[in-house]
Amino acid sequence: MAAVQPQGLRGEMRYDEPMARHTTWRVGGPARRFYRPADREDLLLFLQGLPEDETLFWLGLGSNLLVRDGGFDGTVIATQGRLDRIEWRGERQLYLEAGVTCARVARMAARAGLCGVEFLAGIPGTLGGALAMNAGAFGGEIWPRVIGVEMVDRHGRLWRRSPDEFEIGYRSVKGRAEEWFLAAELQLLQGDADSTQAKIRSLLERRGATQPTRMPSCGSVFRNPPGDHAARLIEAAGLKGLQIGGAQVSEKHSNFIVNTGEATAADIEALIERVQQQVEARSGVRLVTEVHRIGEPL
Repeated sequence: MAAVQPQGLRGEMRYDEPMARHTTWRVGGPARRFYRPADREDLLLFLQGLPEDETLFWLGLGSNLLVRDGGFDGTVIATQGRLDRIEWRGERQLYLEAGVTCARVARMAARAGLCGVEFLAGIPGTLGGALAMNAGAFGGEIWPRVIGVEMVDRHGRLWRRSPDEFEIGYRSVKGRAEEWFLAAELQLLQGDADSTQAKIRSLLERRGATQPTRMPSCGSVFRNPPGDHAARLIEAAGLKGLQIGGAQVSEKHSNFIVNTGEATAADIEALIERVQQQVEARSGVRLVTEVHRIGEPL
């Protein structure tokens, strides 16, 4: 069934949009349709015109994402820079739409003398993506700060949900099917602006010193297994620097796979599987990916 879109849409529609332009790995085939809503109201109108069987993917900054080389036969909805409303509500409560970048959340809270989300400064994604995977870094996670979320379904209807309506785990969040994060309300903690900003600077310096921030990557590829670190297991298996095509296990941090310049999604996926196989053969641990994979191979 072809999509029949309502009149009055104000967003930007592209067809056969190369997803390599929109992922931090800089790889990925074309999305059949790629829509940037003008704002919340435009998004709801767009969703109301979609057929029931249309496959949707919600895109933030494109980190933690591998789009296969054959592309995505559906509609990508790009939120970053569009759904970016921020409001202070109540005492130390911050309302944020899904397209707000994690780094911006950390900076705003710090300037206001509030703390509890400093770790977000080191996450190269948007709030929507952070909520969807319970993003964390340097010992912090997003969901302990969440007091409520707004969801949208494929019909453009809004729903208010509380944290206890989700199954929240390590890099894992399960909610109702066919609902996506539109906004969240965070409860922050009282802090000191100078010390909080200093902590953010320290976290960013640590990130720059230990992670390959100057090369295309998706962030961490594998979850840390209980009581251990994926990077340690990968390095112990002698895989640091291992390369398939243009994809390489980072020399700087073994839980990162970098695009050395000409990588394909197939190179990256093959390297992920090689690492999983060899780590399991050496240590008996099957590493689980954090990476969300969509699309079809060539």
